[in-house]
Amino acid sequence: MISTGNESRHIGVHIDRSVDEVYAYASDPANLPAWARGLGGSIEKVGDQWIADSSPLGRVVVAFVPRNDLGVLDHDVTLPSGETVHNPVRVIADGTGCEVVFTLRRQPEMSDADIERDAGMVAADLARLKELLESA
Repeated sequence: MISTGNESRHIGVHIDRSVDEVYAYASDPANLPAWARGLGGSIEKVGDQWIADSSPLGRVVVAFVPRNDLGVLDHDVTLPSGETVHNPVRVIADGTGCEVVFTLRRQPEMSDADIERDAGMVAADLARLKELLESA
């Protein structure tokens, strides 16, 4: 089935590290290759932009919202086509740990298989983030 959009999925993971530690690590684009493999295996700063060249999507530009005290890690990914995908992400305090929640939005013309594949990739990325931070 193909959708016209309007579906969101919230994919989260609890991490046994402080919200400040997780936010500091996850908000640094230089750390993306270690945990966000959906964006590729390398990223570099070119001028004032972060470029992921080895992304499965091709060369993409990743732009985070400015660092903040609210745990907001929203970022835009501009695809080679020029289309920009907005990705809402939150780091939320949970006792001495935190929860990282990624809102996956179904893009126009995505099939059920596409959204399932993307959800699996996001869940795997968040699991890597958890593993990295809890083993540090």
